[in-house]
Amino acid sequence: MSSPYGDFPGTRPRRLRTSPAMRRLVAETRLHPAELILPVFVREGVSEPVPISSMPGVVQHSRDTLRKAAAEAAEAGVGGIMLFGVPEDEKKDAVGSPGTDPDGILQVAIRDVISEVGDSIVVMSDLCLDEHTDHGHCGVLDAEGRVDNDATLARYEEMARAQADAGVHVVGPSGMMDGQVGVVRRALDEAGHQDVSILAYTAKYASAFYGPFREAVGSSLKGDRKTYQQDPANFRESMRELALDLAEGADMVMVKPAMPYLDVLYKVAQSVDVPVAAYQISGEYAMIEAAAEKGWIDRDRAIMETLTGIRRAGANMILTYWATEVARQL
Repeated sequence: MSSPYGDFPGTRPRRLRTSPAMRRLVAETRLHPAELILPVFVREGVSEPVPISSMPGVVQHSRDTLRKAAAEAAEAGVGGIMLFGVPEDEKKDAVGSPGTDPDGILQVAIRDVISEVGDSIVVMSDLCLDEHTDHGHCGVLDAEGRVDNDATLARYEEMARAQADAGVHVVGPSGMMDGQVGVVRRALDEAGHQDVSILAYTAKYASAFYGPFREAVGSSLKGDRKTYQQDPANFRESMRELALDLAEGADMVMVKPAMPYLDVLYKVAQSVDVPVAAYQISGEYAMIEAAAEKGWIDRDRAIMETLTGIRRAGANMILTYWATEVARQL
């Protein structure tokens, strides 16, 4: 049948949307399990996983269930696993001693996962003090209660060595201290760990979407982190942080959170020749799970749509709590 509009429209983009097979054939952006990184929490002193109320389906693992989760992720083809340690409250102190103790929960967890999965998945670790301090900040405090940047860097050097000695493949300095990538690179190299990579938390914003994460790591924080995490209003600041991290030796860079900062992610991805990660954080996860539980959105479609959007914006890797589930679907 001829069109009642004559030769108009001569171009019909809908021809490429006619069937699932056609849409799959011409898709410009694809997800792959190897691009996904699973963040996991391991809690000291528990024999069973502890559910996280604000993140349905996510738990604080015991050492045994962490091993199982790592093996399942590797079997599903997930590219990486990022470990966060949750020490017992009585072990926390002002300088975050569990973070550098060879027998601290994070170092123990690294050894457990490496012994379970070896090199079949990239094992990453959070390099930050917030889980380990009794005040909940990402660094050491000065006499006025402010985070002391340079005193914190000294602790990060110790953490880097401890995590590398435990066998980690990648460290993720996430505290947003000035100079953190440079001191971590130096500490690793001087300790003979030249092969350990750095995933720099380059653009990490002071976001409201971190709320559920604080429950997940048992954070002791009172107040906020606005004096070291970035202001959500700023973009050029992220590009400055990017230049500094690259100059200091970052092997990979990250934007965190993901969805509220897709513009930043896009610009970072367009500006560098190193792999770019984005972290789909706890609040992003919780919103989708909560809305789906209410029946307000299609959970599975929303998960895939958000991950595809992050990938389309330029992320080579995505940290997401759905990593294993999505990898199995893919």
